[in-house]
Amino acid sequence: MTDRRTVLAGLAALPTIAATRGDPVATTRGGRVRGLRDRGVLVFKGIRYGTTPRRFARAVAAPAWSHVADATKYGAASPQTKATEPTAEDCLFLNIWTPGLDAARRPVMVYLHGGAHSHGSGSDPLTDGTNLARRDVVLVTLNHRLAGLGYCYLAQLGGPPESGNVGNLDIVLALRWLRDNIANFGGDPNCVTVFGQSGGGAKAVTLMAMPEGRPLIHRVATMSGQHVTAAGPVHATERARAFMAKAGARSAADLAALPVERLVEAMAMTDPLEGKGEISFTSTLDHGVLPRHPFYPDAPREAAHVPLIVGNTHDETALWIGDILRRGDTTWENLPARLVANSVKDVAPDHVIARYRQLYP
Repeated sequence: MTDRRTVLAGLAALPTIAATRGDPVATTRGGRVRGLRDRGVLVFKGIRYGTTPRRFARAVAAPAWSHVADATKYGAASPQTKATEPTAEDCLFLNIWTPGLDAARRPVMVYLHGGAHSHGSGSDPLTDGTNLARRDVVLVTLNHRLAGLGYCYLAQLGGPPESGNVGNLDIVLALRWLRDNIANFGGDPNCVTVFGQSGGGAKAVTLMAMPEGRPLIHRVATMSGQHVTAAGPVHATERARAFMAKAGARSAADLAALPVERLVEAMAMTDPLEGKGEISFTSTLDHGVLPRHPFYPDAPREAAHVPLIVGNTHDETALWIGDILRRGDTTWENLPARLVANSVKDVAPDHVIARYRQLYP
């Protein structure tokens, strides 16, 4: 079976092959970018949409450039535990797959990757946009800050007030870049669908509750990412304090000055509130960037005009319980105990099993 690193190595070789066939060049407000041709689709990888002057603070738009920038290789992913590709704090890059650079004004689909709010990237081979672009849409994926770098709420500990949501603000910055530039890639800036799986779906619906996010999206679809409530400021502060202690920082300023490797090591700590799994960083109800929960006590009235598709990813749970099933000794009798041991949230296993058997007799 081919592993992810092998796939990435193969993808990295594509620009050299494509260069012999005439590379596409697109114009953005910041400068020109040179992409590649892949299976009948034009691909632009690693386009910088922003930069982060300070850790834990709001990013700013990328500076302009005078040369033709290379857009044939993915940019770095956000630092994270269990990384499977190159990472760096300089990670604000997006990727575009398009049928053409004409004025067709195709629908734009922006995919937010899964991995809770702590793992993954828009450059994972599983998120390659070629097939969707062949259906006459412009497909976009992106990288943004994750985990302790993107969602550590330090506002009550002397840090930036927006620190608990800078990962989401990165996405907003990318959407602004698309609003200003996607027409030059054959896309319609007035027809942008944001969709995502798991954590990506959660971020998509969170944008609907963000005053800065709503004007930039026209449709939303979430797959196994129903984010009803964000982290409250009290619990988010408790996690931030525990994270600082684990990293060896006495203050938010200390945390901002530590080597990123120390922060990644601290991200692997057990969650101080749930007592299991990695520390859980997520969007924060900071009453500023995110003034309300995404869907509690109700849907945001201001987003009533945004069509929303809500669904679940078929057989997704097999990713987590595959080892249990392969052992061959799971029965209906011992399944409840095994579900409890593998559940992140506190749910009644008997109810889940009964409902499953009702739906799939």
